[in-house]
Parts: sequence; C-alpha cells; structure tokens
Amino acid sequence: MDAHDGEEDDFEPEEPEEFDDEEDVEDEDDLFGVTSDARTICHLCGGAGFIANPTAAVISGTPRTVDNGRECPHCTGARKFPGLVPPV
Repeated sequence: MDAHDGEEDDFEPEEPEEFDDEEDVEDEDDLFGVTSDARTICHLCGGAGFIANPTAAVISGTPRTVDNGRECPHCTGARKFPGLVPPV
C-alpha cells in the first residue's frame, strides 16, 4: 500500500514573476560601476577624494600623529575625471 493513496496533491507550480524592464539609471555615487561614458579614477587619491595629511597632536597628554586627511589637490574632491586621462 502506498502512503499517498487517497490523498490529493495540493501543489501548484508558481507562475514566474513578471519583471519590469527598468531603465539603466547611472548612479553618480557609483565610482567603480560600469557607465556608458569613459571616465578615469583620480591617480593621486585613488578615488577617495582626499589624501593623507598627518598632523602632530596631543591627545590625553600623549603626543601622537593624527591623520584627518585633506581634499585631493589633483581632482579637488571629485574622485574622477571625465574621459581617459593618462597618469602624469
């Protein structure tokens, strides 16, 4: 005797979800994403927008070096350049 005799199977396959074709929207903050326009990540800051700026400071009576960073002088904080820019 089979364990499934007399039982009705209620399983119905799910219908595939319909996906809306969304337009490819380019995110300005997505520095490393693929875009339709050529661009170059800043060679000096590596796309961070700032570079190291170590400063001497006294913290809790102990002299230390603090690195708050400063705006990149090459890209002025923009992190990237339009087009292809070779390193100079």
